[in-house]
Amino acid sequence: MKTQLKVSIIQSHLHWENPVANRTQFSEKIAAISEDTDLIILPEMFTTGFTMNAASLAEETNGVTLFWMQSEAKKKNAALTGSIIIKDDGLFYNRLFFVFPDGTFHQYDKKHTFALAGEHKTYQAGQNKLIVTYKGWKICPLVCYDLRFPVWARNKEDYDLLVYVANWPDKRVNAWDALLKARAIENMAYCIGVNRVGLDGNGHQYTGHSAGYDVLGELLTTSDYEKEFTETITLEKEHVVTLRDRLQFLQDRDYFEIK
Repeated sequence: MKTQLKVSIIQSHLHWENPVANRTQFSEKIAAISEDTDLIILPEMFTTGFTMNAASLAEETNGVTLFWMQSEAKKKNAALTGSIIIKDDGLFYNRLFFVFPDGTFHQYDKKHTFALAGEHKTYQAGQNKLIVTYKGWKICPLVCYDLRFPVWARNKEDYDLLVYVANWPDKRVNAWDALLKARAIENMAYCIGVNRVGLDGNGHQYTGHSAGYDVLGELLTTSDYEKEFTETITLEKEHVVTLRDRLQFLQDRDYFEIK
């Protein structure tokens, strides 16, 4: 088990519906990470921006972007995660990949599609929560709008780290800030949210606010919230174990099933 987990956050603008340009810029940003890192987190739909033009932009699961992620993970000897548009058995998904350094991967389909933008009309909602075990850490990766639904993120699995990748617009960024912190506190887990910046092709403005919080809701990141940045933070397993043992809040969880 690795007692520390170094996690790199990449907050970036996205080239609208231009996978080649986005893969190129993220290759450069990943290569520029000078310190050792275990996990690199990219935003939601990092190859395209948050678009409903799935028919023109979707890839097969084993398409060029997954191959690119596998290549980048191997070069950096770090896991890599983010979501892209996937066509699978005739349906479109906002699918997150968690790619290990050896090229193996897990996938998670966004559970809560964003009805306000019509996402539910284009993309199939996922049904299964994913818990990734990596270097002795249990990680729960989720996507954007999932952040508003605490029952789905509820820590029944005793995970150590909750991750959200997002395209969360500026007009509701106060909710992003509040909910990220709340998810960390209520689940007694580290919580990291990675958002984008800039203007998208639909005229929506994004101001980032990517951040990491510890199990008590203390802010760990120090970069300027609203600009492009890459920052690596160190998570401590002892922090999670010690505070859970001392406070035992998770032992008082209510028990119920999602139907």
